[in-house]
Amino acid sequence: MNPLKKVDLKLIIVGALGVGKTSLLHQYVHKTFYEEYQTTLGASILSKIIMLDDTTLKLQIWDTGGQERFRSMVSTFYKGSDGCILAFDVTDLESFEALDIWRGDVLAKIIPMEQSYPMVVLGNKIDLEDRKVPQEVVQGWCKEKDIPYFEVSAKNDINVVQAFEVLASRALSRYRDILENHLTDSIKLVPGQAKSRCC
Repeated sequence: MNPLKKVDLKLIIVGALGVGKTSLLHQYVHKTFYEEYQTTLGASILSKIIMLDDTTLKLQIWDTGGQERFRSMVSTFYKGSDGCILAFDVTDLESFEALDIWRGDVLAKIIPMEQSYPMVVLGNKIDLEDRKVPQEVVQGWCKEKDIPYFEVSAKNDINVVQAFEVLASRALSRYRDILENHLTDSIKLVPGQAKSRCC
């Protein structure tokens, strides 16, 4: 693909309240970490331009609010997304158990609903001592659903870039597949009706 070609990808980051979605995003985009963030109401958007596979990618990353009462509003932001980060907090078992619901919400809004929609799971806050979610349990859940898993720390910048770039790479592959299929579909020549024979 031509490096001058720019591809815009919309990525979303979802998960329960307080798992560190905003921290992860700010660490990835701005290389900053703050101890205190205000709760995200609805969604906020950050952009980052990266080079991947000789392609300039403009990532538009939507940080969505994790509060239950905003869930129906937040789910409207999923439409048109090219990939999703499912985030949970390794010190909070409920935030991991909620991943099934978040994943279902996202897949229900993707049209057409497809299993090949790129996702990655991030277990955040591995820098903290009081871990409640065993790594093997998460790996089992992710393996079953064929989703890559990263243990991350937004605070200490562990695996954050790798996780976002694996998602971006998968989203780019899907984007190219869709483009290719669309192009081949649009240039298929449909054989004309058989002409009626004379006499």
